[in-house]
Amino acid sequence: MSKKLHMILQGKGGVGKSFVASLLAQFYSENDTSPICIDTDPVNATFAGYKSLNVHRIELMTGDDIDPRAFDELIELVMAAPENSIFVVDNGASSFVPLCSWLIANEAVQFFQDVDVDLVIHSVITGGQAHGDTVLGFTNLLKHFHVPLVVWLNEYYGKPEFNGIAFENSSIVQDNSEKIHALIRIAALNPNTFGYDLETVLKGKVTFAEGIADTSISIMARQRLKMIWRDLSNQISAANL
Repeated sequence: MSKKLHMILQGKGGVGKSFVASLLAQFYSENDTSPICIDTDPVNATFAGYKSLNVHRIELMTGDDIDPRAFDELIELVMAAPENSIFVVDNGASSFVPLCSWLIANEAVQFFQDVDVDLVIHSVITGGQAHGDTVLGFTNLLKHFHVPLVVWLNEYYGKPEFNGIAFENSSIVQDNSEKIHALIRIAALNPNTFGYDLETVLKGKVTFAEGIADTSISIMARQRLKMIWRDLSNQISAANL
């Protein structure tokens, strides 16, 4: 079995990339795998804030600029890891273009294939005002990277749709079905119940397991966390990642 490298890439900030990274890490952790978690966000190291996930941070900044050579450390970590290792890498919006450029310039996709590392790229599509920007970021990934792509439809800001056409029914999806490995939906939640409870664990940067085990949280809040995690975990499992 080869190593697997999951990279979360999206040029728009504040759309849930770190949340997606944490979901993948939690899923693997609960299924008898200890993923190697990496945060390359030079501005908001949200993923690294999840203490129980033991996230390794790669520092990209040299002075006020992103040093593209810093991405070399990622390769070193991947190559030094044992066989069958699974990596989850959260990349920030500010380093989206530099990282994509680095991957292309260094023929990293071909390199990963040569050393038996399966690269899977994850991207987030939102509704609301950021919809167009997230779609643009995703189409750039489609254009430049011929690897399995997983789309996370984040409904927090509204349904991901344009002119009444849901993203999953759009021509982008229909025309690139062979590249899109899976669609995973982060459903909109009632802000007074399920949404409130999810915000609590997100702000605390704790996993679902930690939240569910926290007796300072009400019984029904923990029940709702169980339901949210069950839905997301089932979708990840069905995606066969």
